[in-house]
Amino acid sequence: MGVLDYLFYTFIVVVFFQVNYYLFFLGRFAFLKQSKTVSKNLPVSVIICAKNEAKNLKAFLPSLIAQEYSNFEIVLINDASQDNSLSIMEAFASKHNNIKIVDVKNNEAFWGNKKYALTLGIKAATNHYLLFTDADCKPVSKQWITEMASHFNENKSIVLGYGAYAKIKSSLLNKLIRFETLITAIQYFSFAKMGIPYMGVGRNLAYTKTEFFNARGFMSHMKIRSGDDDLFVNEAANKTNTAICFSKNSFTKSNPETSLKTWFKQKRRHISTAKHYKQHHKTLLASIYILNLLFWFLTTVLLVLQYHWAWVVSLFAIRIIAYYLALGFSAKKLKEKDLVFFLPFLEIFLIIAQITIFINNLISKPKHWK
Repeated sequence: MGVLDYLFYTFIVVVFFQVNYYLFFLGRFAFLKQSKTVSKNLPVSVIICAKNEAKNLKAFLPSLIAQEYSNFEIVLINDASQDNSLSIMEAFASKHNNIKIVDVKNNEAFWGNKKYALTLGIKAATNHYLLFTDADCKPVSKQWITEMASHFNENKSIVLGYGAYAKIKSSLLNKLIRFETLITAIQYFSFAKMGIPYMGVGRNLAYTKTEFFNARGFMSHMKIRSGDDDLFVNEAANKTNTAICFSKNSFTKSNPETSLKTWFKQKRRHISTAKHYKQHHKTLLASIYILNLLFWFLTTVLLVLQYHWAWVVSLFAIRIIAYYLALGFSAKKLKEKDLVFFLPFLEIFLIIAQITIFINNLISKPKHWK
């Protein structure tokens, strides 16, 4: 049996695993119906950690203050900002009595560490239920707190939400950023539904104070400056305590990076954090990526050499159909339908970007926070 035979049979195996992954793994979220929840009016503390975010605080805080929820406070953490973030916080606090400010000074032992600032904010929060977002995030509706808080119950102490990015017309980079965000969300929602939650995003994440202190906060990864969201969830979440929230009123939206360089820098930080996940999570995520890489590589080689091309085209079509079904239904749920037409092209671009980022991270360590 020649080399091309081995490549062809490897291609068959890759397609088999990928079709099963898209239909039966990602399908757990893609074909999931949104269950109805009842508003519980739980006391919630919305926590925002800001470092040099004066402009964003001024623009986005009104959307938090306007939330139609009767029992919540906003905890604003000023993480040693050098701009006028603190004065803007104080201006809002003077007009709204449900705003609490935690002013964090630089600490020699935790210099520039967001987790230290967040810990102080969590300790200062009045309420048991904590809802996190970023200073540059805006809830898409006035029911954001209601929707996220409704998933807490006696068993569910962690709620994973969706943090979207704003659309920029005719921007390929914007589509790539939103596609990567979409893929990540589909994966962590699907993993959670399969009983193996592995991450969440700080743009839209909720958990209880009890869960935070039971996990000893961020202590196990305090020296890793990134990962206040995904590393915490990776450690604390399990198949019984984690819920997902993907109703359209529960999303947050952020302004995306507008240059490839800044997005590249951001993703370097995120990828460097993933190496600290639990081993079985890392193995599963690496396997998914390797299968994607092999699929496109083997498709290209076999078609260029016209080896069993009719079979290759048929198997390629089956995989693409499964891919479109899983991502198409998921994109509809998460209001990202405009990406569907570009899916295969965005997947190839993302694979190339991830390889480039991985190589860069091997050469030098990325910087974290601000």
